[in-house]
Amino acid sequence: MAHVEIYTTQVCPYCVRAKDLLRRKGVTPVELRVDIDNDLRDQMLERANGRRTVPQIFIDNVHVGGCDDLYALESAGKLDGMLDV
Repeated sequence: MAHVEIYTTQVCPYCVRAKDLLRRKGVTPVELRVDIDNDLRDQMLERANGRRTVPQIFIDNVHVGGCDDLYALESAGKLDGMLDV
């Protein structure tokens, strides 16, 4: 099973959708809340090449992007392979 990290905020509907898809795949991501920890926001900006929106998703330290990017991988049939499910 792949290691998945997701940078989120509490009130982000896209974060909820992304976490829901990952959980349906049997993956429990490590959630990093940038709304309560500015150091995590800085870390996200660095890792995501300056992208400021949440969620920002990493699978085995590979930046996947946001919620739409995650769903695009699912639609293309590539997400299961990345998650090793």
